[in-house]
Order: sequence, then C-alpha cells, then structure tokens
Amino acid sequence: MIAASAMAPVRLDLAGGWTDVPPFSAREGGVVVNAAISLFARADARRSPVWRVAARELGAEAELERHDTPVDDPRLLLHTAALRLVAPAQPVELVSSADFPAGAGLGGSGALDAALAAALELLEGRPVTPERIAHLGWQLEAIEAGVPGGRQDQYASAFGGFNQMSFNDPDVRVNPIAIDREFAAELARSTILCYTGASRLSGNTIARVMNAYAAGEPGVTDALRELKELAHEMRSALEAADLGSVGRIMSRNWAAQQQLDPAMATPGMVELERAMIDAGAIGGKAAGSGAGGCMFFVVPGDREKAEREATARGAQLLPVRWAWEGVRSC
Repeated sequence: MIAASAMAPVRLDLAGGWTDVPPFSAREGGVVVNAAISLFARADARRSPVWRVAARELGAEAELERHDTPVDDPRLLLHTAALRLVAPAQPVELVSSADFPAGAGLGGSGALDAALAAALELLEGRPVTPERIAHLGWQLEAIEAGVPGGRQDQYASAFGGFNQMSFNDPDVRVNPIAIDREFAAELARSTILCYTGASRLSGNTIARVMNAYAAGEPGVTDALRELKELAHEMRSALEAADLGSVGRIMSRNWAAQQQLDPAMATPGMVELERAMIDAGAIGGKAAGSGAGGCMFFVVPGDREKAEREATARGAQLLPVRWAWEGVRSC
C-alpha cells in the first residue's frame, strides 16, 4: 500500500472524567461515561522519498532524517511519537487535520492519536481493530510522547458511540450503553456545545491533582470517588432516557471537578454557566479538564435563547451529532 487515511471522532465526557488517570485508576479503578461526536481528527500516511510530518490544523511541518529523529516543535509531538512507535519500514509523509479547535477539551489529542496510529498501521498492512488502535494511541501519547493523562480519550475515539469505560490499570473494559435512539436524538437536540477558548490547564495540574490523591488529601480523594459514582449514575440515566437526570448529573460532576482544582472554572466559564442556567439549562459542565476549552449544557426548552446568551459571551457554538462508529479508514 502506498497511501492510507484514517479518521477518529472526539468525545463528550458525560461523567467520571479524571478517574481514568493513574494512580487513581490503578488503586481504585476508574469509571467514565462518554459519547463520541462527529468532529474528527484525520491522518494521511503515504510512502515518500523523505520522512515528513505536518499538522495542517496547527500550521506546523518538519522533514526528518529518520523515523526516530527528534523534533523540537511541540505541535508535532504526537506525529513523531507515532512514527517511533509504529516504525514504518520505508519513509513516510504523515499529515493531520482536524474539524475542532485546539484545546477544546474534547479529547482531540486522543482522536489524533487514534487517527495517526490507524493510518500508519493501515499503510503497513497491519490489522486495525478498536482495541488495538486504542492501546496504540494511548502508548504513543503517554509513553512515546510522555504526556500525562488517562486513557478514555483514545478509547472513546477508537470505539465511538455511547460507552461506560472501566479502567483498572492496565486493563480497560468498554461497555456499550444501550441508549434509545430517539432519546439520543433528543439529547443531541438539547445539547449546546460552547467553545470558550483554548484550555490553559497544564500537565502540571494533572500531576498536582494526582499527587494530592496519592498523598491521601481528603478533598481530592472524595471528589474522585464521587466522580466515579456519578459515572454509574449517568449510565443509568441514559438507559432510562431521563433527560433531567442527565443534566443534573453533569452539574454535580462539574462541581466535583472543581473540588479537584478550583482553577478549572475560569471567570468566563462561571459567567457562561450562570447565563445558560438562567436561559433554561438543566445542567452542564466543562468538557475535559476545564480552565477554558468547551462547556456543554442540556437545554430542553428555548434553544435559540440559550444560544444567543452563549454567543453574547463570546462562545463559539459547535455542532453535536453522535458518532456511532469509531476510528475508521477514509
């Protein structure tokens, strides 16, 4: 094969995020409920006279001497990690693009991980399954690139759909949620996804939170355990087609996230949340870790009014359509 392309969706983390991050996931086991949405990372891999990587979505590119040549540009960190991990037999040009803004908190790096790994594996003629790509995607980010974090993003992108995921390091279980399709459509119509600006939450914050847990800090430990329980509650609410409970659980999850680190809620996010609640939202939370990025809200009533309130506060509205299929060739 001389060329291969793959695409992988991002996700909305409905409940339980942070519990997939070690050491909590190793000591107590994490549980996350998420849903993939139709915003995609794409990767194109083709045989080439030279080794070359490019991130079109970030305006970065570099030519390499070998597949394992280091590159200083952090925008190409995952691309070079993918080449080192997969180790193609011949020179490759590896190029990415994305439908979503950088730092959105939608698990975009996990989607990119999955797309890069899948494109390279397809190019090499190797089997591509959700389990394999999810694991490779996690490996290339957490191990090859050395970026701290959990595993839910790569698994959500690889599998697609609505899932409850259990993390007992190193084991991961993906349990599809039997959600009624009419209710899923209602949930999509009622969900307003607002991009507030690039996330400013760093890997240092992840390390600080998990170091606090490892040290037995009660506030952080209690919040992580509550997040895990909320994931179980979210699955039940989705299976019961209970829109009100879905919204309320999201808000409780957001409160627990802020207990981990108050800096997760910027002043602009606090203002947006208040405005959306006043406009009829029955619940909402930050996507991902917070400190910028996206927030999403369940608004069963006057959607147009809520959208006006969001845009008046500088938010960019992103579409919500469920991605029932995960990573795939394209």
